[in-house]
Amino acid sequence: MSEHRRKPSQPEGGGGRAAARRAAQQRPGRGAGPARDVPTASHSGPYAEPPGHAGRTGARRSAPRGSGGRGRGAAGGAGRGAGRPDKRLINYPRSDRDGWKRFLPSWKLVCGTALGFFAVITAGAGIGIASVNKPDPNKAAQAQNNVFYWADGTQMVATGGSMNRQIVPIDKIPKSMQNAVISAENESFETDKGVDPMGIARAVWNMAKGGSTQGGSTITQQYVKNTYLDSDQTLKRKVTELFISIKLGVSEEKDTILAGYLNTAYYGRDAYGIQAAARAYFGKDCKDLTPSESAFLASVLKGPNLYNPDGGIGSAATPEKNTERAKERWAWVLDREVSVGRMQKSERAQFTEFPKIIDSEQARSLSGQTGYLVETAKQYVMKVTNSTADEMARGGYQIKTTFQKPKVDALVKAVEETRNDFLDEKARPEYDTFVQFGAASVDVKTGAIVALYGGPGMDKKYFSNNANTIGVPVGSTWKPYVLAAAMEYGTQNSNGQGISADSKYNANDLTVINNRDGKPLRDASGKPFKQKNESTYPYGYVTLNEAMEKSINVPFAQLVFDVGHNKVREVAASTGILKDSMNPNNDASFALGTSTPSAIRMADSYATFAASGTHREPFSVTSVEKDGKELPGFGAPKEQRAMDNAIADNVTKVLENVVDNGTGTKVRKLGFTRPAAGKTGTTDQNKSAWFVGYTPELSTSVALFRTDPNSADKKLISMNGVGGVDSIHGGDIPAAIWTEYMKEALKGTPVKEFPEADKIGVTADASGAPSPSPSFSPSPSPSMPSPSASSSPPVSPSPSKGGKPTCKPWELYCIPDSSGGNNNGGNTNGGPGGGPGGGSTGSPSSTPTGRPGRPGGTSWGTSMGTSG
Repeated sequence: MSEHRRKPSQPEGGGGRAAARRAAQQRPGRGAGPARDVPTASHSGPYAEPPGHAGRTGARRSAPRGSGGRGRGAAGGAGRGAGRPDKRLINYPRSDRDGWKRFLPSWKLVCGTALGFFAVITAGAGIGIASVNKPDPNKAAQAQNNVFYWADGTQMVATGGSMNRQIVPIDKIPKSMQNAVISAENESFETDKGVDPMGIARAVWNMAKGGSTQGGSTITQQYVKNTYLDSDQTLKRKVTELFISIKLGVSEEKDTILAGYLNTAYYGRDAYGIQAAARAYFGKDCKDLTPSESAFLASVLKGPNLYNPDGGIGSAATPEKNTERAKERWAWVLDREVSVGRMQKSERAQFTEFPKIIDSEQARSLSGQTGYLVETAKQYVMKVTNSTADEMARGGYQIKTTFQKPKVDALVKAVEETRNDFLDEKARPEYDTFVQFGAASVDVKTGAIVALYGGPGMDKKYFSNNANTIGVPVGSTWKPYVLAAAMEYGTQNSNGQGISADSKYNANDLTVINNRDGKPLRDASGKPFKQKNESTYPYGYVTLNEAMEKSINVPFAQLVFDVGHNKVREVAASTGILKDSMNPNNDASFALGTSTPSAIRMADSYATFAASGTHREPFSVTSVEKDGKELPGFGAPKEQRAMDNAIADNVTKVLENVVDNGTGTKVRKLGFTRPAAGKTGTTDQNKSAWFVGYTPELSTSVALFRTDPNSADKKLISMNGVGGVDSIHGGDIPAAIWTEYMKEALKGTPVKEFPEADKIGVTADASGAPSPSPSFSPSPSPSMPSPSASSSPPVSPSPSKGGKPTCKPWELYCIPDSSGGNNNGGNTNGGPGGGPGGGSTGSPSSTPTGRPGRPGGTSWGTSMGTSG
């Protein structure tokens, strides 16, 4: 080789040499091939291409491939991310990710959001806690009165606010009371910070399992709630309560909080605070309470309306049910004290008897009918405002009722005078004890309850309101609903057309009843069921008008199957009868009155007939003010069309005949001369007797039954022998009370006639009825003995006493007018599947109504019907 050979020129700027160095320094690996494109030096000096840009270009090309590491994907991804910078404050959805990963938040975003949320909550809570005030137990304890007014605006009574509300310090509250409340309400009270999240979760879990549980609120939270005397269920109120609870939990001594709670809690009997409660239930200061008495008061705190043994508001708060709940809760509280270490087992074993409670001062202040009137009005206010019994007890309500004092007084007088003449518990203790009266009177035009009789009085330890009691069968007063349904819907024999009261049905005793398929019903033994009447008299086929007049069972037992039980239920419900009070069975006795509506509901329902088919819900309150502000929703309920006016007027026409010529003639014999319609009812074994009747102005129901008010099951007892007579019927005692009340209640009111009834329906006789030609059932001669004459002689009228008339208005066989005759009714004798029914009639006498279009009728001999 020539020594004159020249060294190759280096590229400008050392690009080739620098690129070679960079490529040589990179980590070797798969895909590192670009190093082969770089010239390699030797000790003799390398030879190269002529100078140019090839070396620099090769370095640029090799650098990205070398930096890619393992594979092309990584390099490509980095390239794309670097190519799409994101300048948003929050990179979400994420610009450096593809697909679903764009919506997966980064840990920075999660942590930042959580931190920000916590900061906002902390700041808000701090501001909220700083801005709320601590509760004032002295102010919270000052509950207000509830003032009730008569319909004319005069004051009836003021309840609440009358008990001693002395605030007592914690050292005056016995340790037994503190232990009982903490054990029952808030086991962690001494360690929690005002709220207990775990306690809330535990309460929810136990409730989900259906077990007994402590409340989710701490004692601190309950104390805070007690300081608010309004009933606003708003988010603002609840948040405020939470903030106050937290503030108290970190700033107040536990003894202060516990004393505040016990001094402001409501215990029932108008007692706010432990001192008032100790006086109300035990007649002693709270410092003298025994552990057993303390456990009882801790039990009442769970809900006085349901745990006060006096009873509360609502069907679930009877004295019996409340007493049973209170006893169970009392025992549980004592056991709970043992389980949480606040009482020794040996001490718990000493308390086996429920503590003795003194009579209620509240009950003594609500004497006579006042307690029942107040209870009825309270229930209506709670229904309209959706408030609780405890909220009502806190007071502040000005309640104007529909009750008219003159009418209430007239009803009380009618009941008590009849009771005094009729019953003699000393002479007949085995018969005349436990006889109960209930009555209600409703304005036909509005549905307003103007009067009621609930019992002898809460001051006499009778807390059940007989005017609103559900559980007393109404007997044959149910039959008008069966007739109305037949007039509206027709029967299987009328081709879908409504039928008239002139349709004939078999009325003979022990007639087989067929179902809707025309096949005989079966009794328990599988034999064809035969319906029993009160009388065995062979009536043959009679019109439904006559069947109602004499209250014969068989026609209506068959009619209910021909119409359909559900159709009857629809008609009854449209007039205001509550469905849960109806007999749910599709049997024959359904037509005969085994359903159990209250006296209030029966009076309101019959008012629908009086108002020509227009129904108005019963109501007892016309206006309510709370803290000076009138509450909405207390106008008269809107009227609703229950049935065609012609149907209602025809039912009235039939029921007028009952009063004029049938089982309700006692009304006429006692001198009631106004237009009146009504129905008597007597149930199986003479356990209850009803009269429900109306004029164009008022509808009134009267119930008579016998039950021991202190019994656990309130089982009805037969009234056979009560008052010294064989049996009691709706046509005598209840009808007498109805008449005496209505005469006084309507005194001075102009006489008004019922609307004339239009002719409606088709005559659709039952299967087997004779041809449409007029049929005639001969009247038994006066000398003919009654087929159902009792083997025992009639009870003679009791001698007069004190110058009173010889004939008492309740006496069954003594008629004070000159027409003579007997008014001997009958009780209900149901066979298998049968039920109450029947009616009584007087001696044969035609009594025309004196008005066109109103049938007169003849009353057949004694004991011709059933429920009367």
